[in-house]
Amino acid sequence: MDIDKRLELIGQVGEEIITPSDLRALLEEKKRFIAYDGFEPSGTMHIAQGILRAINVNKMTKAGAKFKMLVADWHGWANNKMGGDLDRIQTVGKYFIEVWKASGMKLDDVEFIWVSDMVKDQEYWKKVMQVARNSTMKRIIRCGQIMGRKEGEVMQASQILYPCMQAADIFHLKADVCQLGMDQRKVNVLAREVGPKLGYWKPIVVSHHMLMGLGQPTSSEKDAVDRAIDLKMSKSKPDSAIFMTDTKEEIKRKINKAYCPQGESFENPILEYCKYIIFEKYKTLTIERPEKFGGNLEFKSYAELEKEFIAGKLHPMDLKNTVAAKIDELIEPVRIHFEKNSKARKLKEQVESFKVTR
Repeated sequence: MDIDKRLELIGQVGEEIITPSDLRALLEEKKRFIAYDGFEPSGTMHIAQGILRAINVNKMTKAGAKFKMLVADWHGWANNKMGGDLDRIQTVGKYFIEVWKASGMKLDDVEFIWVSDMVKDQEYWKKVMQVARNSTMKRIIRCGQIMGRKEGEVMQASQILYPCMQAADIFHLKADVCQLGMDQRKVNVLAREVGPKLGYWKPIVVSHHMLMGLGQPTSSEKDAVDRAIDLKMSKSKPDSAIFMTDTKEEIKRKINKAYCPQGESFENPILEYCKYIIFEKYKTLTIERPEKFGGNLEFKSYAELEKEFIAGKLHPMDLKNTVAAKIDELIEPVRIHFEKNSKARKLKEQVESFKVTR
């Protein structure tokens, strides 16, 4: 695959790339490069962490990435996830891996790495200390958004340690590319700034789009951090997101009540599902309608769908019915995996028994 095609694939993942010229230089130098993302294990997994993550990872590996998925159990512990119970956090981490196995993620070039293994290495803590010594307290507190928390919510000393660890992760994993969500931008930029000072490199930042929750936005200008907080809160407000083991009935109910104002595309979660998930998995989308309402509609691109919706030629309920059916198709393999695999089923039951703590 030539460099322009690789750039195009990565560009489909990155809502923002810092910087395009650095990325091109990397691809000119290396046919294979290392990209990473990290996840705090907390509660059950929603569709953005599952299906959307699989779509993006598959594009990155096709473009030449060796993808390192960091199971950030100690980060979740520092952030008081699952009530600060490390054993529970690690159980959730094992559950996450089982979901990814069945989510359509191509795993040949994906490696799962646990932070609980990394922290046994003294060299890792040297990197954490290097980052901390070259950063101000004010700058680290501003990075608190990476934890799905606003600056005023960073209260525990362990949460101050978190951004230093996350920046150190990049260098310890030898990652050329940070491929995380837009909500992680601040710590990735921090790593670019401190890297050369510490004798490392400037990692390239490929930030993917943050999928919004299913409810009506509380403001007309939500940024990536607000979206991230919405999705993290979805674990205590389960109707605001589709989860990777939801039943067909749950999916249909949630989609039917989702915010989807007729003729409006801005901040419309149902259209976002179409753009970032459904049209990524299906080449065409057929909206089934009775003949008395105009018969079926077929769309070959998201742009066509959005245009017809804005023009009022597609009713929200017709769109919702189709979206619910397609999302159910995509999640069905995950449900089957947890039904048939006894190890996975036991993990799911354990995780569902835990009280979710943000």
